Amino acid sequence: MVLYTTPFPNSRLSALHAVSWALISPCYCLADRLLTPFTSIASKCRQSDSRCYLQLLCILLFTPIYLALLVAALPFAFLGFLLWSPLQSVRWPYIYSRLEDKGPAGGATLLGEWRGTGTARSFCFATANLCLLPESLARLNNVFHVQARAKEIGQRIRNGASRPQIKIYIDSPTNTSISAASFSSLVSPQGSDGVARTVPGAIKRTASVEYKGDGGRCPSDEAVNGLASGDLTNGGGSPDEACIVRIGGEEGGRPPEADDPVAGGQARNGAGGGQKGQVPNHSQRDGDSGSLGSPSASRESLVKARGAADSGGGEPAANSKLLYKTSVVKKAAARKRRHPDEAFDHEISAFFPANLDFLCLQEVFDKRAAAKLKDQLHGYFEYILYDVGVYGCRGCCSCRNCCGCCSFKILNSGLFFASRYPIMDAAYHCYPNGRGEDALASKGALFLKVQVGSTPQDQRIVGYISCTHLQAPLEDSAIRCEQLDLLQDWLADFRKSTSSSSTANPEELVAFDVICGDFNFDNCSSDDKLEQQHSLFTRYKDPCRLGPGEEKAWAIGTLLDTNNLHDEDVCTPDNLQKVLESEEGRREYLAFPRSKSPGAGQKGRKDLLKGNGRRIDYILHGEEGLGPDWKAEVEEFSFITQLSGLTDHLPVAMRLMVSTGEEEVA
Repeated sequence: MVLYTTPFPNSRLSALHAVSWALISPCYCLADRLLTPFTSIASKCRQSDSRCYLQLLCILLFTPIYLALLVAALPFAFLGFLLWSPLQSVRWPYIYSRLEDKGPAGGATLLGEWRGTGTARSFCFATANLCLLPESLARLNNVFHVQARAKEIGQRIRNGASRPQIKIYIDSPTNTSISAASFSSLVSPQGSDGVARTVPGAIKRTASVEYKGDGGRCPSDEAVNGLASGDLTNGGGSPDEACIVRIGGEEGGRPPEADDPVAGGQARNGAGGGQKGQVPNHSQRDGDSGSLGSPSASRESLVKARGAADSGGGEPAANSKLLYKTSVVKKAAARKRRHPDEAFDHEISAFFPANLDFLCLQEVFDKRAAAKLKDQLHGYFEYILYDVGVYGCRGCCSCRNCCGCCSFKILNSGLFFASRYPIMDAAYHCYPNGRGEDALASKGALFLKVQVGSTPQDQRIVGYISCTHLQAPLEDSAIRCEQLDLLQDWLADFRKSTSSSSTANPEELVAFDVICGDFNFDNCSSDDKLEQQHSLFTRYKDPCRLGPGEEKAWAIGTLLDTNNLHDEDVCTPDNLQKVLESEEGRREYLAFPRSKSPGAGQKGRKDLLKGNGRRIDYILHGEEGLGPDWKAEVEEFSFITQLSGLTDHLPVAMRLMVSTGEEEVA
């Protein structure tokens, strides 16, 4: 199957499309700008914001101007539309982009790391709804500045994924689990007076580098920037290994000394200027210093800063070496530290997982925002598919049950996929049964086949990933179920059409089969019973689910209450993480199950509701059709707060451990 690197088959059609869009674009932008103040004032007045009166004044002053300009641009937009519309019938359904990385984290290098024998291999998946709509529509969800958000989102994801993977386990009679979010450090937090505080016990916790509301760099960045010197054992290394720090552990390592932490000025003076310890996963971009100098610098980076400061120079101190050279234990030993009530670790994390392999995104509708997001993510992900979907009156799908006609599509599917591993094949299908406002977007499913290794016999080891976004309105349960049926049929057809089984092409081994996306229904609402009982959940496992209508105790909702997105209590990843760790915080800042009953508003029902909010973003994994005697088991599951203030959804991530029948017993 061919991966399409341009939207059209030849350069002449691409040039015609550029001309048509140049004629349409002024009208499109003016219409968006004309509607934006009205959606903004609706959002502000809904929050009882006094600034809505100022917004009313702006509407009265500028609306006539924009309206006049819009009328003047309409004739040109009409000519552009006559040229643009027929071109959509030959447009490819996605654009494939590759920014070749020849470093140790490049796709070609990764393929040689796993041969399908011996030790197991872990793969990390994440999914997120970014709400990158046209500005006027995005503000209905209380998020603003689409273009700036796209760039900031890309930077945060890239910096979170490229940091060292460090896990700190605490040996305690009352705590046998991995430390919260795997990102605790040995640096003590500062109080409001700037004095370092000592936390009781051997572990001292610190917040990550503060985020500024405008996405700029914080004053504390200088204390972190340039502190990448030292010996970082596993930064950017194999996903199967993580530098695990034990406090009072069984590996013979002594606990770090609980000495007084250094102040910010001391850390700055002791900074090393080298880049030796920097994670080699990506090239440097604006706002990025290997995940150290960015607004989303990790807590491990601050630990690193402290180690450099303690040494009085560029060489790491003994304490720093302990943090980064403490034994890299086998997975069997790590499992002894897992949650006693669960077969895998689960957490609310302030960061995207380190060594993230695959990223599935939804609602990346705006083309300019998608291009900015792509540019940022290419600093870490070598392979990207974007601008997925169809436009105009083109038939939605080629399935046997499709009627061949669809409503006019103004927006694409909003799906976006990024991978560290090579993409072998891709296919997109548009759901033909969209209704209402959802019918204006080509919502559908994107299917991908990636290569993750090869056996000593040169058999390819592959994985299948599906990304989707289902119908949104509450009353459309039947439509969502039909879409889930189509999703399963399309996936079966995709696997059949892309499988390789011949003498010239040795049979491929399937390592995993994962489905990600925004399903727009939850597993605890009585109004979503039809979807909860769908056959998809018998073929694929949901790590957060016990059964239809029954969630695991640690699972939380992924849909945030849009009225409170920008409250001070949740405006940074650390703040949102802390809030969501409490039942009261979840009740205030998460959206809860909706009701079709009139007058049953969410705010009035929250005190009566049980549960942890609406979880509508899913990562499912299948166990059928994998390699012989192969197993795929969840190793970690995370709810991520790193995009706080940038979207109305919580991203979720899952680390899947793939083991073979030949795995060595530790």
